[in-house]
Amino acid sequence: MVSVIIAIIKTLVLLGILVIIHEGGHFVVAKLCNIKVNEFSVGFGKTIWSKQGKETKYSLRLIPLGGFVSMEGEDENSEDERAFNKAGILKKIAVVTAGPIVNIVFGILVYFILILVNYGVQVALSSTVNFMGALVQSVKILFTGGATIDDLSGPVGIASIVSQTSTIIDFVYLLSVISLSLGITNLLPIPPLDGGKLLIYLIEWIKRKPLREETSLKIQMLGFLFIIGLSAFVMYNDVMRIF
Repeated sequence: MVSVIIAIIKTLVLLGILVIIHEGGHFVVAKLCNIKVNEFSVGFGKTIWSKQGKETKYSLRLIPLGGFVSMEGEDENSEDERAFNKAGILKKIAVVTAGPIVNIVFGILVYFILILVNYGVQVALSSTVNFMGALVQSVKILFTGGATIDDLSGPVGIASIVSQTSTIIDFVYLLSVISLSLGITNLLPIPPLDGGKLLIYLIEWIKRKPLREETSLKIQMLGFLFIIGLSAFVMYNDVMRIF
């Protein structure tokens, strides 16, 4: 029982760090682009803690499996001059891609520091180059169909892997790998992932006009249903691997 509680705590800490980094990327770039951010939340569901800043509300929610940055005019049209819907297409692309990019950079940086501390500069540089090469290869496999749906893991699978870490080095290494995986996965061109939003903005940029609201909603809904179905299947697979 104690080992299960420890595994849950370690998983929540790992996911919490990754969510804060990912959403922090969106948040910082939105602020830099002078876009109004109404809320920065870690978790979903019922609010268990919140603090109202000068403009943004910071909150911690009950279900610690994600988070969000709620921007003015993100899901509806707003007349506020600092609304997301009023921002130029390049600013929208910058905000959307910031989260995944920060995850990727963070993963590489953590890996480099981990090797540096344990083995020195020479080894750290070469190992990180090899690590990045493996990252590029994994991206190629992901986009060329070399990976299958059975290779995916969700929160249950992550918890199972985290429970097997016995040292801080193992935990930090896993943190870097999952951060990279999270960043890459979020760049997939599937709504409502960041990559799906990026795809829509790129289409709008090429067409020089926004998609019809009805078309955009249909794309978002199809993507949402796909993600829900995929998440359910991945969770089922994770449970079957354990038992």
